[in-house]
Amino acid sequence: MDTQLRDQVIMITGASGGIGSACARAFAAEGAKLILHSHRHPAHARKLQLELGTAESIVIAADLTKEAGATKLFAQAQKYFGRVDTLIANAGWWETHDVPLQRMSLYQWRKTIDGVLTSAFLCTREFFRLVANQRRGNAVLIGSTAAVFGEAGHADYAAAKAAMAFGLTRSLKNELARLAPHTQDYCGGRINCVCPGWTVVPRNAAKLADAKVVRKVTATMALPKIARPEDIANAVVFLSSDKLAGHITGQALVIAGGMEGRTLWQSDEIDPTIA
Repeated sequence: MDTQLRDQVIMITGASGGIGSACARAFAAEGAKLILHSHRHPAHARKLQLELGTAESIVIAADLTKEAGATKLFAQAQKYFGRVDTLIANAGWWETHDVPLQRMSLYQWRKTIDGVLTSAFLCTREFFRLVANQRRGNAVLIGSTAAVFGEAGHADYAAAKAAMAFGLTRSLKNELARLAPHTQDYCGGRINCVCPGWTVVPRNAAKLADAKVVRKVTATMALPKIARPEDIANAVVFLSSDKLAGHITGQALVIAGGMEGRTLWQSDEIDPTIA
């Protein structure tokens, strides 16, 4: 089915990561033009750009936790393409080690909130300013199942992603629809959030190679399979298409194999005599 994304200008933040790069490949396959953002790994983004072949794209390095970084990103994107049709707010950060709240430093809390929520706020704000002039545009924020179920040892990340998936997405759907209103030939501005569950990306590939870990994380999934980045990218492309998802906005779509929650206790930790 034609997504009608050919020649659309798509900005992907955090494009050098596993999900970001999969999104770039998926949009390139649809004939889109790409703005590939990276902060710490611009060389990876340039390698991805070469991989995309004939797809028209640019690489922009910027720290999106800073206002100047977000402004730079959109200024350079506009200078090159003249517009941005879709924002994929994928950039983020989290502490890979489990840190219970009583041991969590204020530094870690603020770093995670800035890396996840503040960066999404600053990018979306710049995008909305652009949409106000274009009168068209849609956005997809990349959340997490941590937003839906919580994540023990990662309360900072879960809180930031929950704010993005629910408070931000549901509020901004109403604002965006006024900036880019529905017309006879346009569905109107839309914003949605995709919440991936466990997904095999370079950062956690070694951990997910452990059969014990795989059994644990798939224990609450109807489809006991770890997602691949392409699973997430396909959903992002769908939501970005006004042709396919033109009447969908303000939604948080969970891509996690039917996950219902986390396993809290191992069988040998439960005393059946008092359970």
